[in-house]
Amino acid sequence: MPSLFKKNLASLFLLVIIVASFGLGLYFGKSQCQFCPPEEIDFSLFWEAYHKLQEKFVDKEKLDIQKIIYGAIKGMVKSLEDPYTIFLPPEETKRFIEDVKGIFEGVGMEIGIKKGQLQVIAPLEGTPAQRAGLRAGDKIIKIDDKPTMDMTIEEAVNLIRGPRGTKVTLTIFREGWEETREFKITRAIIEIPSLKWEIKDSDIAYIKLYHFTEKASFDFRVAAFEILASPAKKIILDLRNNPGGYLEVAQDIAGWFLERGQIVAIEDSGQGKQKEYKAKEKGLLFSYPLVILINQGSASGAEILAGALRDNRGILLIGEKSFGKGSVQELEKLSEGSSLKITIARWLTPKGELITNKGLQPDIRVEITDEDFEQGRDPQLDKAIEVIKEMR
Repeated sequence: MPSLFKKNLASLFLLVIIVASFGLGLYFGKSQCQFCPPEEIDFSLFWEAYHKLQEKFVDKEKLDIQKIIYGAIKGMVKSLEDPYTIFLPPEETKRFIEDVKGIFEGVGMEIGIKKGQLQVIAPLEGTPAQRAGLRAGDKIIKIDDKPTMDMTIEEAVNLIRGPRGTKVTLTIFREGWEETREFKITRAIIEIPSLKWEIKDSDIAYIKLYHFTEKASFDFRVAAFEILASPAKKIILDLRNNPGGYLEVAQDIAGWFLERGQIVAIEDSGQGKQKEYKAKEKGLLFSYPLVILINQGSASGAEILAGALRDNRGILLIGEKSFGKGSVQELEKLSEGSSLKITIARWLTPKGELITNKGLQPDIRVEITDEDFEQGRDPQLDKAIEVIKEMR
């Protein structure tokens, strides 16, 4: 009897140790698990819906668990109602990385959502979209036969992109038109240029900045030293139809026109958290009289650069109001090659002006009409040349 008691006692003691070990493991596991759901979140409704689909959906072959998971994540992200916070499955992540490198296949335009409507931010230089006559501000009503209402930017990109030589039809509405028009565009390999520059009227350096791609900082450095060695005494910086890109590139380029340490932009993360981005270059182009061209296609990094030079130096902005895309996105890598592009902050100009949904107002407003466009006239550039000629 005593030996049986000892045996049972030993078994009970072992059971207590196992339960305690499991409990402690669960506690420490939960406390160190970065991705464990909070206990107050009840996922039972999700699983209830999932099992009902498994049980009753007529097309069983369409029940792809991977697609269901991706769709659930996209729905969660879409509920935030921020067009720039998006989930990217592996193929879309790969495409996004190709975009920022500056080479891809498609029609060559930046698109965005403004007031709930998908529209062209900017057709890129020398691309099928530009040659077809698409313009900044054009509203995209349909892509082939699919209406764009409630379509995300990434869904639209997936429909517009495609192998070179194939065609896509865009139904477009433009301010001033009475009805929509169709544009049939043949896709091509798109290689985004950084910039070009030339001398106008013997002493004006005209710099056209197309995009803040990875190589734009290097390309601008080369152009800047060429300008310093040229007869140029004044500069026109053309940021029209520049949809932005890397913040660091905008910061680098701003540094050529500002004194070191001047604020380029303020990153506002909410709850009183702000971070200042300052000019790092030596400001070798600081002494040059300067004007800037903007339009509806000037967005993100282009607005940051224009706002920085206006606020710090009083540089005149000529053209039309900019797009108003003043938010900061960060690409977070997820498992299996997926990613989340998350809006983590909003941009403010050095004087604290919010860019998002407001844009920058030009100091001198000049519009380009359809007739100007068709006849190859550029009254905005003409005005910039007229204004800068008077500067000393």
